[in-house]
Amino acid sequence: MKILFILNPKSGKLNGDKEKIESMGAAIQLNFPGADMRLTQAPGHATQLARASVLAGYDATIAIGGDGTINETARGLVGSETALGVIPNGSGNGFARELGMPLLFEEALARLQKPIVSKCDAGRANGELFLNLAGVGIEAEIAWKFMEQGKNGARGMWPYFKIGAQTAFSYKPKPLEVQTERGSQMLAPLTLVFANGRQYGSNFKIAPEASLTDGELDMVTVLDAPKWKLALAAPSFFTDKWRPFGITQTAHVKKALITLPGEIIYHIDGEPRKTQDKLEISVEPSALTVWRPCR
Repeated sequence: MKILFILNPKSGKLNGDKEKIESMGAAIQLNFPGADMRLTQAPGHATQLARASVLAGYDATIAIGGDGTINETARGLVGSETALGVIPNGSGNGFARELGMPLLFEEALARLQKPIVSKCDAGRANGELFLNLAGVGIEAEIAWKFMEQGKNGARGMWPYFKIGAQTAFSYKPKPLEVQTERGSQMLAPLTLVFANGRQYGSNFKIAPEASLTDGELDMVTVLDAPKWKLALAAPSFFTDKWRPFGITQTAHVKKALITLPGEIIYHIDGEPRKTQDKLEISVEPSALTVWRPCR
């Protein structure tokens, strides 16, 4: 088979380490003799490489990196016969976990030698593809502030945690209108998520019953409950179904239009975006061919 590996050399703990990258390349050749590997050089490069792989007739293009790299790769493959494979090398690794991929690099390589080939849905937010989640609310605000700080300040877990804590105490939900095939409703949620997969990453399951293959999105509304209630409920998001206090509401939708006069901050697979007045959400059934790990 003709296979291309796309590696983000700055993902995870790589930080451009040439020795580690060469070691990964050697492991790829051991498991997939003759496979090609390309390193991404800038944001959006993975999409360009993936599109080129489709034109060149590759059977599969395997993204090595975090959810951002995987999302970029998928954009270049959507609607084609070239399969998307993923090897997690990020922090949350939400989509890789949804596919059942092992988190260890060598094990993931081995489990893709005889892959299970299947179709996978994708979502769209204002036309942009997302694989796991898109939404508005507090997590989108945190993602935007973290991105802005990263331009001139420190990045990493501690700055993110600090911004998250500050936002949690100051954030005030905005009233918005949501129109779906089920009708129209006014909401002022702590967060409103459209889930193709179940989780943000690290097994934090915002939509525990979502499916990558059902042709729908789970619209999850997290209500603006008292802080103590949210804190007590937080551990339940690492379980498959238990959600105390009724702080979440879920509906299955295929399309949604969010209307909020003025600026709307939202995220797609954790990456922040801005738009004005309206945000359109939709699902694209069976948009991608994916490789799942063999058992």
